[in-house]
Amino acid sequence: MGSGPPTYDAEPTALPPADPDDLDDLVADTVLDGARYGSSTLRAASVRGDSARFRGEPRRDSLLTARFGVGEQALVLVAMATGARATPGAHRAAAEACHWIGRAVGRSHARLAEDIRAARRGDLKSGLHRLTDRSLGKLRASAAEQGIDPDEYAATLRCLLLPADPECRTRVFFGVGPGGLFRLRGGEWQDIEPTAGEAAGEAVVGFGSQPAETPEGDRLTMDLGIPTPPSPYEPAPEPPREPFRFRASVARPGDTLLMCTGGLAEPLRGEPELSAHLAGRWSATTPPGLAAFLADTQVRVKGYADDRTAAAVWEA
Repeated sequence: MGSGPPTYDAEPTALPPADPDDLDDLVADTVLDGARYGSSTLRAASVRGDSARFRGEPRRDSLLTARFGVGEQALVLVAMATGARATPGAHRAAAEACHWIGRAVGRSHARLAEDIRAARRGDLKSGLHRLTDRSLGKLRASAAEQGIDPDEYAATLRCLLLPADPECRTRVFFGVGPGGLFRLRGGEWQDIEPTAGEAAGEAVVGFGSQPAETPEGDRLTMDLGIPTPPSPYEPAPEPPREPFRFRASVARPGDTLLMCTGGLAEPLRGEPELSAHLAGRWSATTPPGLAAFLADTQVRVKGYADDRTAAAVWEA
């Protein structure tokens, strides 16, 4: 799509160089996953960009999907990260960022799931803020241990929390750094990416929640990028270098929520033909299968050749 065909081939050309003594460092060209819990169906994919495929560079994006807990008390985490451009360890930094936040969320999953169901504004915001800060702080510590400039061994981080409880339609996004958060509702895309200083999020009226409105206003609208009070999850770490982004809202039947890295967010915002194509593909009542979702995320647009990582949630 776009003004003409992309310059690069449509399929992988060159493999990244391999170290025979460090084969665990290799990154697959494509990762694909999916699940169904409660009222939601998840599809997730991470694909090496056309440029990296041509140059034989590893995928800088990393994707983690994990379920913590069992039954209706379970919590599903989708985490994606992008390593810094033009740095040799970008793929390792992205993978570390996903693993650190996965460990942090996994250890606190029971409390997080309870807070999401009960719509506890303060605990959710401050808790996830500090879990994110702690995880990115560990990434900076890892850079110091390796003797690498922390700015070169860095990553953006974007996460979704999806309760398995079918009575709870609250969906929670959080992270640090650019990318995209979109909602497909009624066949139209809504760009709902929170920005620093924005009072973001529809009222979170989940299972067991208190009323959304109080005399002081919306009790569940989140303020972003400001210092937070002590949390029940983690001790207070150093402040983040980039603003913390947060959005919590209640999904409606028929919604599709899309979280993605910049590799897909940029062409979605910049090429109307792509956004219209995906709106048509993903507005069906039945979510696409894994192979169809992968094909959709790989629709090529001239001028956009970065890695693409996307997670979409269809609401029954």
